Amino acid sequence: MSGPTSHLRLYLAVFAALLALTALTAWSAFQPLGAFHTPVALLIAAAKGLLVVLYFMHVRWSSRLIWVVAGTGFLFLAILLVFTLSDFWTREWLPLYQ
Repeated sequence: MSGPTSHLRLYLAVFAALLALTALTAWSAFQPLGAFHTPVALLIAAAKGLLVVLYFMHVRWSSRLIWVVAGTGFLFLAILLVFTLSDFWTREWLPLYQ
């Protein structure tokens, strides 16, 4: 397999960042954030997912075709989320809280 080689130091730095973000997730779960609990958790999860995709799945050093394939996966995820949330938000006959 040709391409740039990754050093152990880079993998350890990414691993440390993932551990720090996991600790941040656990810490934020016990903070009184009100309506911001879900957006904060999703933002941290997106950062962790981005680190995993870029470094551990080697997308960062791949060709542009691999970037397009990975981006297409995220595009379809966004489409599914938009359709699911639009269906949920338009159901006025369901009570939001029970």
